[in-house]
Amino acid sequence: MKNTILKFACSFLIPMMVVFTSCKDDKDDPEPTCVGGKGGAVTFVLKPQHHGEPIPSTAAYPDSAFIKFNVSEFPGDNPALYDLVVVGTDGAFEVNVDSMKCGKYFIFMTGFDASIAERVKGGIPVTISIETGTKVINIPVTED
Repeated sequence: MKNTILKFACSFLIPMMVVFTSCKDDKDDPEPTCVGGKGGAVTFVLKPQHHGEPIPSTAAYPDSAFIKFNVSEFPGDNPALYDLVVVGTDGAFEVNVDSMKCGKYFIFMTGFDASIAERVKGGIPVTISIETGTKVINIPVTED
């Protein structure tokens, strides 16, 4: 009798335990709810600031926003490394970016600080959790 139980356990129960413990339910790894990129209903209002002071866009040196989707690390200052580049309007203190989704982004900005007559640049990682509306983001910039 002990042999029969042992054979049953080895041939049926142990393989079934392996099958049930090795399979993962898709609910264990949910898809991310927010994947950054274009096509959403969020407007970013990006405001470059040097020492807390706004940097207005000028015709000679417009403020520019370089946006990389779904990353938190600085990709570098080469525009080719970014998914989206948006140029500011002359005289504006912000760069508006429409139709964005919630998600992770790295936002890098450049501009010109007339008070010190120097180019300024800088960036930060941001996570957007809203799915509609406007998100104002202050981007700290500094001289080269």
